[in-house]
Amino acid sequence: MGILGSLYPLLKLTHPITIADIGANPIDGAPPYAPLMKTGHTRIIGFEPQADALAQLNKMKGPNDLYLPHAVGDGKRHTLYHTLAPGMTSLLKPDAHILSMFHNFPRWGTVQGTEEIDTVRFDDIPGTEHIDYLKLDVQGGELLVLEHAVNRLKQVVVVQTEVEFLPMYENQPLFSDIDQFMRRQGFILHRMEPIQRRTLSPTPPFIGLNQWLWADAIYYRDLSKLDAMTNEQLLSLAIIAHDCYDSYDVVMYLLIEYDKRCGTPYSTQYRNVLSHTEGQISYERGSKQA
Repeated sequence: MGILGSLYPLLKLTHPITIADIGANPIDGAPPYAPLMKTGHTRIIGFEPQADALAQLNKMKGPNDLYLPHAVGDGKRHTLYHTLAPGMTSLLKPDAHILSMFHNFPRWGTVQGTEEIDTVRFDDIPGTEHIDYLKLDVQGGELLVLEHAVNRLKQVVVVQTEVEFLPMYENQPLFSDIDQFMRRQGFILHRMEPIQRRTLSPTPPFIGLNQWLWADAIYYRDLSKLDAMTNEQLLSLAIIAHDCYDSYDVVMYLLIEYDKRCGTPYSTQYRNVLSHTEGQISYERGSKQA
């Protein structure tokens, strides 16, 4: 959220920011939408099929949050591969050849057991009809989820999804596949963070670190087609872009459009805030990049 605080109090949004988290396992710490949660104006519906992770989420959940044990996919029955590292558990089988190229991954990706589970289509889940922000981390199954969420994506303004550049699982769709799909749904790639790089074995693991393996790709609804967005979508995207990603230029672009439609002074008010904190914003961004 940075030094400017939340944008939510400035904009008169008529609903809380609604977040769907598919693969909500808290193993990696705070989720990317954590700044939004601090505003108290969010509703979260999360999905996590691993029992231990689901129990942890339910212990931490807020009053407006709901966590379900569903494995989200195509609505069919699949094999779930439980790996030594819980964070690599997937509906796809780990690719032993690719993993063998890197330190530790063969051990982390060792399959400890399998189970047959039913999946549900995101488009079919009650309570997900209006989602503003979709976060995906399902270890190679992201495209499978997205292909069966086309109707829900029509309302979504931001998607943050894990993408891979090498197939860590057998028959895994890669970033290029997801990117083409997202563009067809009316989204553009905003940026990636963080990019996870590794060293090819047997070179010592901290020499090089130049091979890209995976990252989180952040997609915004296409900014070149603002006329395709509703007024509510403009405000929702502005709040998320500000609070979660410090994308102040995107926010200004959206608020100018909203003001044109509604006669509000939001862009002027926001410009004044930015002008008063320009030096601090530059310093903050420089510190993050150092």
